[in-house]
Amino acid sequence: MYYIVETNKPFEQTAADLDAAVKRNGFGVLHVHDIGNTLRGKGVAFEPQVRVFEVCNPLQAAKVMAADLKLNMALPCRISVYTEGGKTFIGMIRPTAVLSSLSQDATLAVVAKEVEAKIAQMMDEAK
Repeated sequence: MYYIVETNKPFEQTAADLDAAVKRNGFGVLHVHDIGNTLRGKGVAFEPQVRVFEVCNPLQAAKVMAADLKLNMALPCRISVYTEGGKTFIGMIRPTAVLSSLSQDATLAVVAKEVEAKIAQMMDEAK
């Protein structure tokens, strides 16, 4: 269900490299949620760094919503850069797993597989 890669890079460099890889691969970064800083800013004792990148490829998103508009709730795709145990990781929940749990449409399965392969490529480039 998950695809996670470890990197030897520091957190900030990994986040910057992921941002660049997303854009290089024809996706856009819609928003970055800095969950770690948000929690700490609310007074929560939370040590890990966590940033979640919401990414989208407009053509692929349009295909998904054309097949079933309710699937807009599963968009955009999310990629996380986080620290755990002194190490930095990049991870995603596989789009194939998400969409297969929501739809049995064969066309969507193809789209999910294409998106998943592209996001895995971005993650591997950023590590």
